Amino acid sequence: MAEVFPRSPFAARFRSLRHHNFRLYWSGQLVSLIGTWMQSVAQLWLMHRLTHSAFWLGLLGFTQFLPVMLLSLWAGAVIDRMDRRRLLLLTQGAALAQAAILAAVVTAGIERPWMVLVLAGAFGIINAFDMPARQSFVVELVGKEDLGNAIALNSAAFNVARIVGPAVAGVLLATVGEGGCFWLNALSYVAVLASLARLDLPKREFFQRGRALGSSLKEGVRYAWATLPIRNLLLLLGVTAGIGFQYVLLLPVYARDILHAGPKAYGLLVTAFGAGALFGAVRLTGRSARPALRRNLLLGLAACGAGLALFAWSRSIPLSLAAGALAGFGLIVYVASTNTLLQLTTEDRFRGRVMSLYTLMFAGTAPIGALGSGAIAQSWGAPVSTTVSAAIMLIGAALVTWRFTVLARLQSDRAAEPAPTERLG
Repeated sequence: MAEVFPRSPFAARFRSLRHHNFRLYWSGQLVSLIGTWMQSVAQLWLMHRLTHSAFWLGLLGFTQFLPVMLLSLWAGAVIDRMDRRRLLLLTQGAALAQAAILAAVVTAGIERPWMVLVLAGAFGIINAFDMPARQSFVVELVGKEDLGNAIALNSAAFNVARIVGPAVAGVLLATVGEGGCFWLNALSYVAVLASLARLDLPKREFFQRGRALGSSLKEGVRYAWATLPIRNLLLLLGVTAGIGFQYVLLLPVYARDILHAGPKAYGLLVTAFGAGALFGAVRLTGRSARPALRRNLLLGLAACGAGLALFAWSRSIPLSLAAGALAGFGLIVYVASTNTLLQLTTEDRFRGRVMSLYTLMFAGTAPIGALGSGAIAQSWGAPVSTTVSAAIMLIGAALVTWRFTVLARLQSDRAAEPAPTERLG
């Protein structure tokens, strides 16, 4: 049940928290995401410490996201068949175990690059089911009326964690090393498991019980391809995410080799991207109609592209932090608006499969982009690689602008057509 909060512009931005279930889920996710960001930062730093290679950083990203590319479509068919809370309890428990194993390996001092890759691959398998399950679960907690606000608040939680997690990780890396980050991440999963266990939800009806998994998967893909707005949003996301989002893999290179700073500066760089993204997420908590969400696609892509281009060639830490904040703002405005538009357009019975396609385009295309980004950085330097990412984002903005022009022309032509009686007369 949604509780009644005083109506004010400030309260309206947090209206999804009226829902008891969403408050529980959101708070548990916030704690867990802080731990996840700590592990992500520490894992990249660990790999760079072990190999001193930009290519190995790209290989790490490839290994972590390859399972998402291979399994996310199947995951969507599974999600539409089972209770999503039960599935999330399984995935979050498995993530806790993965973090604990990684922590134990590092604490014992036996870490090797191949071990980091294997455990990153295990996390990728978990994520292939966890990401689309979390995305499609939100509507069960708040309903469609508050869905856009809930997605924005989830993005805000993600980016609060993106600020706090790397900042804490930067301090821990400089004091106790990577192992402390991994142990704290394992502990953080207890919060989300506890919140999931306490949710008060009606028993969910299974969709398409008894149908073959492959048949269900194909039906979901056909639905997404036949629905033009969904198809366009997914294709654009696949191109921009696959190549344009890979800058994060190279942040250790910028911190150590380009800006000649240490782990604290690395944490600050990740935090700067998160701070900009948090501002973008808070901006999206206001009520936005579909035309405003579509304009956000252009704003987000353009801001992210401009920020990455500036970040690539900056040799000043303050300028790099400002450019990173701009890029982070644009990225979250684009991604969260895409998520909301997809969920508002999708029928409930296809939600798990469409969000698995969203996961495939958002994270499943990353293995190819990660390898490419790492290879370009290894051969021509990190600034060139990040410039390629910036160019992809700006090309995406140009495509959205072109699409707006086409739609405006079609609307103008329809408005100019004579009424049926006029044509007959």
